[in-house]
Amino acid sequence: MSNTNVLITGGAGFIGSIFTQYYLAHTNDHVFVLDKLTYAGNLKNLEAVSQLPNYHFIEGDICDKHLLESLFEKHQFQKVIHFAAESHVDNSITGPAAFIETNINGTFNLLHQAYTTWMEGPNKLKESFKRARFLHVSTDEVYGTLGKTGLFTEQTPYAPNSPYSASKASSDFIVRSYFHTYGLPVVTTNCSNNYGPNQHKEKLIPTIIRKAISGEPIPIYGDGKNVRDWLYVEDHCKGINLALETGKLGETYNIGGRNERENLYIAHTICDILDELKPKKSSYKKQITFVTDRPGHDFRYAIDASKIENELGWKAEENFESGIRKTVAWYLENKDRL
Repeated sequence: MSNTNVLITGGAGFIGSIFTQYYLAHTNDHVFVLDKLTYAGNLKNLEAVSQLPNYHFIEGDICDKHLLESLFEKHQFQKVIHFAAESHVDNSITGPAAFIETNINGTFNLLHQAYTTWMEGPNKLKESFKRARFLHVSTDEVYGTLGKTGLFTEQTPYAPNSPYSASKASSDFIVRSYFHTYGLPVVTTNCSNNYGPNQHKEKLIPTIIRKAISGEPIPIYGDGKNVRDWLYVEDHCKGINLALETGKLGETYNIGGRNERENLYIAHTICDILDELKPKKSSYKKQITFVTDRPGHDFRYAIDASKIENELGWKAEENFESGIRKTVAWYLENKDRL
């Protein structure tokens, strides 16, 4: 299908923009990026593809039902890859309303528009949309927190602990309901912590790099022992594309890097790389400072990616140490992004 029209929501954000570049490098499809361009969306993230004839940008909000209706009517999208979300946990603690609106209501609007465009009724796909796909991008935070052992699988019960993760859990359930009730051709992916180029400066790794090179204290929550499973963003995008193209409809695929690291280790590793690439009189590690922990801070996330590895043949190519070196080097070359 060489002239397939594809909608990527949130495509000017961190993961969405890397996916958009990856997708355009591997297809002739016409890609329409819909992004509200909040603080987290940046057209600079899409400069590399902005001149391509099959790339189109639309500034808009998934909460705008009339806009979605007109876009689906005009472009007859065959695929939707849904990244658009409020995603910063700290912001969800201070201002949860935006998370409910975008992550729940926005996802519902998108699903229902896909349903009314693609289907004649429950379990009746229109002939021209027999190959339609809706890929919903979610997070491992919907599963709650782990102790020192164990991994999240696709069967782990949901137990979200922040307004952010609760809103994403809600969106996952709405996506699930549209498959089981209407037969909408959906696939969901839940990922571990991403890092890499284009990540917004508020997130942990860009914050550590920014504070380090500006000579400021590097803030680490609590005792720095919280553990995350880190996934290089391009590995994640390859997994999303595999799930979109070959994933079983109605299924969920967990995408994780098998790279569990404590937050303090993250800070030390970045400081070691900066000591090497941008040395100064004393080590950057001396700037590490412990700050009051985040309310409800989940102790550990870790994903068992066996299902997507075994069923779809995906595997993370970067380990944390190789990926973080690429990431630090990118930010040193793009200091305006910090």
